[in-house]
Amino acid sequence: MENQFVDIQTALDNARNAIVKNGVKTGELIQAYSLAMDNAFDMTLANGEKIKWWALTGKQKSGVKAEYSKFESALEEAKLESNKYVYWQRVKEASGYVTTGNKVKGSGSVDEKNLADLRTIINRIVEAKNGGIECKSIDLIEDFRFCFTSLGGNLTAKGMK
Repeated sequence: MENQFVDIQTALDNARNAIVKNGVKTGELIQAYSLAMDNAFDMTLANGEKIKWWALTGKQKSGVKAEYSKFESALEEAKLESNKYVYWQRVKEASGYVTTGNKVKGSGSVDEKNLADLRTIINRIVEAKNGGIECKSIDLIEDFRFCFTSLGGNLTAKGMK
């Protein structure tokens, strides 16, 4: 377990240092740092629900806060602190965070979009069935549910029917 922590910390350190060294301008470096943050801090709850590192709260967020502090310090040392919030926002967005006002653009990975589409399909089928409407897709609902949960969806989450 300790070796795993060392590997994760090394990945974070390397990704953070690469961004700072290159002035936070390279999308590939931001993506690499975002992936290191995902690997280090994303959580899966006991019920299977996945929580991204940027959505953590309370004590769960302590590791993210510590990493942000290191990020901030590294930017200050490199004399890049004036845009630290913008740089951090780019890292969050690379990790799937949707900035207020950008929701219409439909950002997110292919899997996130497919997960949202599957949620819509499942809910539409359930609504049709509950409304007495017959549809061929009712025969496929378990397949849709399997795909949904395989992509990390939670069938008991708010918004699911």
